[in-house]
Amino acid sequence: MKDKLIVIALGGNMILKRGQKGSFEEQMDNMKEAANVIADLVDLGFQVVLTSGNGPQVGNILAQQSYEDAPPMPLYVCGAMSQGQIGYMINQTVQNELQRRGKAIIVTTISTRVVVDGKDPAFENPTKPIGRFYTKDQAEEFNNQGHGPYLDDAGRGYRLFVASPKPLEIVEKQEILAIAERGGIVYSVGGGGIPVIRTPEGELRGSIAVIDKDRASAVLASQIGAKTLMILTDVSNAYLNYNTDTQESIGEISLALAMQYHDDGHFIKGSMGPKMEAGISFVKETQGVTLITNPENAIAAIQGESGTKIIP
Repeated sequence: MKDKLIVIALGGNMILKRGQKGSFEEQMDNMKEAANVIADLVDLGFQVVLTSGNGPQVGNILAQQSYEDAPPMPLYVCGAMSQGQIGYMINQTVQNELQRRGKAIIVTTISTRVVVDGKDPAFENPTKPIGRFYTKDQAEEFNNQGHGPYLDDAGRGYRLFVASPKPLEIVEKQEILAIAERGGIVYSVGGGGIPVIRTPEGELRGSIAVIDKDRASAVLASQIGAKTLMILTDVSNAYLNYNTDTQESIGEISLALAMQYHDDGHFIKGSMGPKMEAGISFVKETQGVTLITNPENAIAAIQGESGTKIIP
């Protein structure tokens, strides 16, 4: 059944849409829409493993810690807290939708740790934006206070940037696979996973970092033997010459051509760039297939009628 094993990386827009304040009710309503897409894939016979980003959620958790009476938690603990929050929303909405369709399928969440290298050069160069968007003036004030770096995030506003080391190993991969093989749906690697470093003694210790969820999803898909990695975002396709007069959508392409387009600089760093890198890495490692599209076109992408598809 591994031919039907699919890892789906949910885009942040599926949990919190641009312009929303991020209330629990808003996020639950958004997840109800996402649950329909997930249930449609189950109807097609897929074994589904879900992942997601956690930028807005962990940003709110960090903001809540600014109160004097709240003892601050390390960033990796905030990430773990967000996994529980998002996991609850996914468990509830997806299982309810499946029940409406007459399917008694358990949906569960696994708090997931991801091993990184403590000597990864990423720790010297923070590149991962997290949390809320701020204005330029606000960012400058935060930076002057020593709370940064707050940097421009692809023209969308200013956010806190933290280290984003390369994911090496999904600690709970066997447990995730076991649930999927028994017919359950599992949400894991939330927010790219809880970054941990393995000590010389073999212990795991939390690390102040945020792992890119698409890269971590690709590692998960590879390590559990999935044949398909689907990355859901807010556009139907990846594009050449994006946001220009010569913009051109990318359909099905070979791994070699995808690598060439990436090397030519077609994909924006911090936006489509990491998604293409993750997709390329997965196909290169497994000879599987990567699909990049939006939720509205997810089923069409599976059927070869929409989206960007990277093949070996």
